[in-house]
Amino acid sequence: MIYSVLADIVVVIHMAFVIFAVFGGLAVLCRPQWAWIHLPAVTWATLVEVTGWVCPLTPLENFFRGKGGHAPYQSDFIANYLLPVLYPEGLMRCHQVWLGLCVLVFNLLLYGWLLYRRHSPGG
Repeated sequence: MIYSVLADIVVVIHMAFVIFAVFGGLAVLCRPQWAWIHLPAVTWATLVEVTGWVCPLTPLENFFRGKGGHAPYQSDFIANYLLPVLYPEGLMRCHQVWLGLCVLVFNLLLYGWLLYRRHSPGG
């Protein structure tokens, strides 16, 4: 039971990290000091998606799932939890690369707007 709970906690942390990596740039618009936390997060998230690396939270969750008597999944966190919601069956690696690049571009636009606003005459 405790291992299943720990696996679920890892899933919640993982989901929170993904949400922060994708949308944390919005927090930076309000509080620029968040950039010190967000920039490494979005960099890591983009690298994991574009290169196909496995986030360390995925094996940790699978470890707890296995200890809790559940079968660990064979894919990564994004493919197991998020992509079934975003995409129908037939997901290909190119979709993950596309998602990673979308996160990167979205956040580059947010940071670009922040820098423009900060350095513009009225900012």
